[in-house]
Amino acid sequence: METISWHDFEKVALHAGTILEVADFPEARKPAYKIKVDFGPFGIKWSSAQITKHYTKEELPGRQVMGVINFPKKQIANFMSEFLVTGFADENGDIVLAAIDKPVPNGSKLI
Repeated sequence: METISWHDFEKVALHAGTILEVADFPEARKPAYKIKVDFGPFGIKWSSAQITKHYTKEELPGRQVMGVINFPKKQIANFMSEFLVTGFADENGDIVLAAIDKPVPNGSKLI
């Protein structure tokens, strides 16, 4: 594993946001949702999230997530993903969201 400097880490804009809306994404190669997240002062952004194995669309709105918001936009099928939602692969390779265990203001930066 490559070692990075603190300066390198500070470049990653990893912020908290609240999921506002979840939509199916049938055009994606792997099962995914489109999620709309409020990052407070950084605005509302959309992303594709391959989290369909562990989460239903109904349980996600209101949940806080951590996202990298300073990557360039990425086209996934016919959709432009504006941030990277973070998570971990379980033993089957299915994604479990990285968790925020107490509410924080939208836009809060991971420190």
